[in-house]
Amino acid sequence: MTTTRFDADHVAGYLDRYTDTQGVLPERLAEFGDAYRSQGYLTRDQLYDIAYESSTRSAYHVESNPEERCRTVTRNVRRVDDDFSQIHLLSGLSGFKAPTASCVLTALDPERHAVVDTRVWATLDRFDYLDGRRESFDADDYVTMMTPIREIAAESGYTTAEVGYALFAYDAEHREGTLH
Repeated sequence: MTTTRFDADHVAGYLDRYTDTQGVLPERLAEFGDAYRSQGYLTRDQLYDIAYESSTRSAYHVESNPEERCRTVTRNVRRVDDDFSQIHLLSGLSGFKAPTASCVLTALDPERHAVVDTRVWATLDRFDYLDGRRESFDADDYVTMMTPIREIAAESGYTTAEVGYALFAYDAEHREGTLH
C-alpha cells in the first residue's frame, strides 16, 4: 500500500496524462454544463450524449426515458444541495448509475463534483483514502468518494473535477491486470 498522499504534484502530473486515457472529455462535459446552466435542465438527447461519453455500452437505455421526465429530474437535481439526493435522483433515470450520474453533476458544477468510477475508487484505495476494491457504485458510494476527493482538491488548489480526472489517470497508468 502507498503511504503518501495524493497531492498537488500528483494532480498536476496525472491531469496532464488524462488526455491519454479513455476517460470522459472535460471539454465535452463543460459544453453540457453550459447548456444545463443556461436551460435549467437537460433534454433526453443531451443526457444520451453524456451517457454515451461515459459508457457507450449502456447509453441506449437513456432513450427509454420520457423527455419530460428527463427535464423534470435534471431540473430537480439543481434544486437540491445534497450529493446523495442528486445522484439518487439521476440514478432513477434509465441508463444512469452513479458513475454516469457523476458526469451530469460534474458538468453542472466541476468545482464541487467529480466523475467517478472503478479507476477513481482504486486510486483512492491505493492511497489509503478508502478500503477495498469496488466494481459498482450507488449514491452512498459517491458520497464516500467525494469526501477524500474534496479534501485533495482543497489541499492541492485544483478543482474537484480535476482531482477526479487525475485519480482516473493514475489508475489507468498504474493498474496491473484487467479493470474488473
